[in-house]
Amino acid sequence: MFKKIILALALLFTINAGADEVKKVEKLILSGPMASVSHPLIHMIETGALNDVAEKVEFKLWKSPDELRAYTLRGGADFIAVPTNVGANLYNKGVDIKLLNVSVWGILNILTRDKTKKTLKDFVGCEIAMPFRADMPDIVFEEIVKKQGLDPKKDFKLRYLSSPIDAMQMLILRRVDHALLAEPATSIALRKTGSFPLKIIAPDLYRGPDLQKEWGEAFKVESKIPEAGIAVIGDMIKNEYIVKRFNEEYAKSLAWYKANPKEAGEMMVKTIPMLDAEGVADSIAHVQLDVVSAKDAKKDLEFFYDILKSNNPKTIGGKLPDEGFYY
Repeated sequence: MFKKIILALALLFTINAGADEVKKVEKLILSGPMASVSHPLIHMIETGALNDVAEKVEFKLWKSPDELRAYTLRGGADFIAVPTNVGANLYNKGVDIKLLNVSVWGILNILTRDKTKKTLKDFVGCEIAMPFRADMPDIVFEEIVKKQGLDPKKDFKLRYLSSPIDAMQMLILRRVDHALLAEPATSIALRKTGSFPLKIIAPDLYRGPDLQKEWGEAFKVESKIPEAGIAVIGDMIKNEYIVKRFNEEYAKSLAWYKANPKEAGEMMVKTIPMLDAEGVADSIAHVQLDVVSAKDAKKDLEFFYDILKSNNPKTIGGKLPDEGFYY
């Protein structure tokens, strides 16, 4: 009897071990922009957080929404950081993508040389450098000023650029006086110009309007926007175990990132050299970071999508995504 029990336990162990081997894949590719939403992905790779499910884990940087779309359409990533409107747009166009979570709820503000400008209305008639035309942050800016009774095209001089880094460089080189930036570009620009931390002489640049605050005031809601999160793509959608492990480790890495700004900054520049370690560390205090599952964030997402659908349906693919979008 004792031998039978030993044999049964041995068989059970063998079956479980075999199951674990099946779950482990040769390679996982995580992709994202230089912005804060990607930083937990880098920590996951640096700490080997997914080594139990993959032989190798890589990070691929996407530099524009067009590159992001290319990665999803060509199967260039398994998990990818996405602006939430782009995720909905791709899903509505038939791309095999599901939103896992929303983790960035506030990342946008205007950086300016004029410390007297405190609201978006103060910038009427001004030139503003704007990255990613017709994508975040452009669409957030447009929806806010429209709600305020302004015309984004007529009341402002928007100078469109290909990335937040380009807009940041325009500010640093004094080719523009105002730019709408996503963290950590804002904090990096302040560091590079000696504008942060505060110094004895007047800073060159100042933090202007917080777009999340303006959004809350304009739409009479909480001052947060479901701006970005993580999506799973293609065949990986079916691998429930790896998705589960990814979700667990992303949440842990984001918590570490928030609690260790100095170490986080130093880690990020190893993978994305265009960043600045001190700027990244500074930025963490200015980003609303909170991992919320896609299904739990659905109410906030649909409020956001409804506004976009009313004014520019193309930004989300013409309609609200159905239940299949939310993992």
